[in-house]
Amino acid sequence: MSRIEEALAKAAGMHAPAAEPRGIHTRTLPGLPRMPLSEDTSGERHVRLPEETLVVINNPLSPVAEEFRKLKEALVKMTKRERFDNLIAVTSSVMHEGKSITAINLAVSLASEYDHTVLLVDADLRRPSVHTYMGLGKCKGLSDCLREGLDVRDVLVKTDFGKLSVLPGGTPVPNPVELFSSEAVRLLFKEMKGRYADRYVIIDTPPVLPFAEARSIAGIADGVVLVVKEGEPSLGQIQETLQALDDKVLGIVYNAAQMQARTANYYYYN
Repeated sequence: MSRIEEALAKAAGMHAPAAEPRGIHTRTLPGLPRMPLSEDTSGERHVRLPEETLVVINNPLSPVAEEFRKLKEALVKMTKRERFDNLIAVTSSVMHEGKSITAINLAVSLASEYDHTVLLVDADLRRPSVHTYMGLGKCKGLSDCLREGLDVRDVLVKTDFGKLSVLPGGTPVPNPVELFSSEAVRLLFKEMKGRYADRYVIIDTPPVLPFAEARSIAGIADGVVLVVKEGEPSLGQIQETLQALDDKVLGIVYNAAQMQARTANYYYYN
């Protein structure tokens, strides 16, 4: 049985033999405060990331932070081969599996390296949450660029951590399927991908099974990181998700695993 098959079996509550998991212990994240934006003399908006959101900042020497660094290193190896596959979607099968927190921590971990600039895009336009986790409050973002033709540069938020910028989701959209099936979306992400040769674009997408737009984003992306929370999706749901994403899945982040006395663990299988 492969590592992915073992992860899927355990996620579905089935017995599977141990697969040399690289698990680590972490804590439940508390409620996150809203933090005010600041402005520099150039008028650009900046935000300092709440430590409660980011284990890689809150406790950089902890095992959980190290696990995100392992995820980052694995991603860099997979995406910097013959070509630079820098447009990466992070998704899940169903809601409440931790995809947004995973996307944020992965983006921050990548941005901590000298060689990488990172753009984190909140493309979950039904339930945009990156702005809440990062204390941005309500602000313009991706949906406003698509609907109103705003320039991405005018709504980007620079953070105070490494070379990380954020494109918030913007104004919630009741039915974003039409937006994501348009040529405008492909052109926008193509522009994001190509503007800087060294930049990763990490996209937080809606979950795959409830909403169609996640599949459209996967079709645009170079690769997909799938977050699986133990006990949340069934094995059938995970298999359906993998089929929907075709061959785009680079690996699975196994979240909230129960291993003996340990809880809320992250594992990565590729």
